Amino acid sequence: MNSDDVVLRRAGRTDALGAADVWLRSFAAALPSVRRAHDDAEVRAWFSHVVVPRHETWVALVDNGVVGVLVLEGGELEQLYLEPSWRGRGLGDRFMALAKRRRPDGLSLWTFRVNEPARRFYERHGFLVVEHTDGSGNEEREPDVRYVWRPRHSG
Repeated sequence: MNSDDVVLRRAGRTDALGAADVWLRSFAAALPSVRRAHDDAEVRAWFSHVVVPRHETWVALVDNGVVGVLVLEGGELEQLYLEPSWRGRGLGDRFMALAKRRRPDGLSLWTFRVNEPARRFYERHGFLVVEHTDGSGNEEREPDVRYVWRPRHSG
């Protein structure tokens, strides 16, 4: 099965726990050295009460199970997490195309410095580094990187 078999749609209330579980598994797989600021129950409550109801949240579904989540808030790409088994199969590319269609004037995001695969992914999609921090401004206290994507305007 490839990413073309996956349905992308806006998340509803019933998707919140599945999206949270993808976030938890993806974070654990991609960022094993990063201290999580919240336990599993807090992450699930955050998705159920804040992320899905208050932000533009999209899910990727296979057989009605969530395998990816994208969260946009204003011009920020807040979250992009995939089920670990779905990495490298084109699903991230589909989410990125969706994010750029939804925010044609540009996007910005933060990612942890240690997350080299994510950094390569964002750079491949035209994001440029605009800031590095020591992590004192995030809950995990992990050095991070700010990226910005601006579309090229012709004319």
